[in-house]
Amino acid sequence: MIRTTALSPSLGVEVTGIDDWLDEAVIAQCLEALKWRGVLLVRGADLDDETQLAFSRRIGEVVNVNGSEIFTVSLDPAKNAAAEYLKGTFQWHIDGTTDPVPIKATTLTARHVAMAGGGTEFASTYAAYDHLTREERRRYEGLRVVHSFGASQRLTRPHAGEKEKAFWDTLPKQEVSLVWERADGRRSLVIGSTADHIVGMDPDESRALLDELLDYCTQERFRYTHDWRVGDLVMWDNTGMLHRALPYDASSEREMHRTTIFGDEAFT
Repeated sequence: MIRTTALSPSLGVEVTGIDDWLDEAVIAQCLEALKWRGVLLVRGADLDDETQLAFSRRIGEVVNVNGSEIFTVSLDPAKNAAAEYLKGTFQWHIDGTTDPVPIKATTLTARHVAMAGGGTEFASTYAAYDHLTREERRRYEGLRVVHSFGASQRLTRPHAGEKEKAFWDTLPKQEVSLVWERADGRRSLVIGSTADHIVGMDPDESRALLDELLDYCTQERFRYTHDWRVGDLVMWDNTGMLHRALPYDASSEREMHRTTIFGDEAFT
């Protein structure tokens, strides 16, 4: 019998009692928990790649990255050629903000964990929006934000060369509503490290507002920090959960296996 326990007041649920990962009732309960709690944890699930993939495919279509549906998260270049860019995940972000339809959900299984650091933090922008005052909601309604890969990389690699920065500027950007109203009526905030600027606003004022909102959304009451153990499975609603990896030594053996599930609702 499946049981759920809240991980924090605003988000997250730990699930126990899963015997069959592909059972229709299990999938339905996981999706319901994911919708309303944003982050789903199964301690010691110990899923192999095949089972993690099969479970992910029941949630939705899995993204294929360079010929593989399993993406290895590691700062070791021998395991991941994009290791340097993964340092950008130390910043609060939402995946796919430069795509018309963002990633729906992500699963991570811990294969190796860091001796120090390496946790993953989540913050609910649903809960953050719900706690805004009426005046604040009116202030943010109608504002639009441009998201870019370069905005995130400039935070992580401020001393990169001009040639590399120029390359970042050639990559796709996207303008979206700061307040994202979903088809089901729920609202969240589309912010994070990729948020470059607010359209039509003075640059300094824009930066100050985006920083203020990020600080607000990631305060402790809207946040959950996961300390990994080998075998843990975590899945999260990427569309409403900011997330970031906590720093760890690049020589660490920390290794996560990730699946990414295509989204089904476009930004507004």
